[in-house]
Amino acid sequence: MRLIRIPKERVGALIGEKGETKALVQKRTGVKLIISSEGEVDIEENPEDPVASLKVMDFVKAVGRGFSPQRAMRLLEEDEYLEVIEIADYIGSKKPEQTIRVRARLIGSQGKTRKIIEDLTGVNMSIFGSTVCLIGNSVQLPVAKTAVEMILRGSEHSTVYRYLERSRPMLRIAEMGFD
Repeated sequence: MRLIRIPKERVGALIGEKGETKALVQKRTGVKLIISSEGEVDIEENPEDPVASLKVMDFVKAVGRGFSPQRAMRLLEEDEYLEVIEIADYIGSKKPEQTIRVRARLIGSQGKTRKIIEDLTGVNMSIFGSTVCLIGNSVQLPVAKTAVEMILRGSEHSTVYRYLERSRPMLRIAEMGFD
């Protein structure tokens, strides 16, 4: 059994309307979820598929970090991973106004920067609290993580966009299955 804590306000998203999200995850993976109203989630392992509990653990973390359950379902597939990046690791201080500024840079005007990163790499991105979370495969994730880290370190958006454009051919080749 594994225990994960998620924010109380995300418990409803994890359970879903009439428990449908929880039931769907349990049906697809064979892993049992016990969710408290306080945000504690017990994950009981599936003895036939030990990897399933790890995937469900990532799914629960992703929903807890702001992803919709539909987007987080991607983690239950093969070669899909969750990457959690702490903003504080890059800004060096715990000043709330600096965290807000960096979050705004990651989102961009009307969500433009976030959308460009998602569209050009194929990852899903969530900015929640003091973290940036990415869901993607083993080819997409390093490219998107580098782009996010560039913004966190203060690179100009145009530099990040150029990096993403240069990485696009490699991502297209990987999409076609020619690693």
